[in-house]
Order: sequence, then C-alpha cells, then structure tokens
Amino acid sequence: MPRRKPGTLLPLETEILEVALVMLRSGQADFHGFGLAQAMREQGASRSLTAHGTLYKALGRLEEFGLLTSRWEDAASAEGRPRRRLYELTERGAQAARQALAAKEDKAVRRSPRIAPGPA
Repeated sequence: MPRRKPGTLLPLETEILEVALVMLRSGQADFHGFGLAQAMREQGASRSLTAHGTLYKALGRLEEFGLLTSRWEDAASAEGRPRRRLYELTERGAQAARQALAAKEDKAVRRSPRIAPGPA
C-alpha cells in the first residue's frame, strides 16, 4: 500500500469528518462508532466503510492527527450494556471537514453541465 502524503486524508477519514460535522450541526456533539456507521449509511457516505474494524482504525488515526478526541462514556449511562467510546470533533477536525465539503461542492459545480442561453 502506498504511503500517504503528509497532511492528506483517506476518503474514509474525510467521510467520517463530514458526517461528524453534520451530526455536530444537528446538535449531537459526541458520537460512538456504531452510531457514526449508521449515520454514514443513512447519508449515503459509506462507500469506503467495508467493516467496523476499518472504521475504528480510521477513528484512531483521526484522533492521532488531532481531528477527533475520545473518551469512555460514564458507566452510569451504559445502562446494562458495555460502555462505548465517545468521539468528538475538534476545531481542527471541523475545519478539515468544512474544507472537504467546500472542495466537494466546488468540484460538483465545475462538473455540472452548462446550459447555453436560449433565444431571447
């Protein structure tokens, strides 16, 4: 597998940040991996998600890059199930997500067909 250039993100990592930003904007500041996977499927951004192991490795890398932070949820809120690791987008992560979304929108605008003006 080729090495990535410093400062670049893999498509899955970009998708994670974009979905995390959407979740943040909708009032959900933190999320767990399974919930993120569900949101990615709902938003149609799960093309790069092949297995949950892939997702958790990407979440770990994003945390190493300082784009996410994580913590274990309180035992009291686990309510009889295993505790979950909760992730939160950092300001750097939100900025990276906004840049990725802007680049995606710019690319879509450049690809959209031009319609010639009709007769007046």
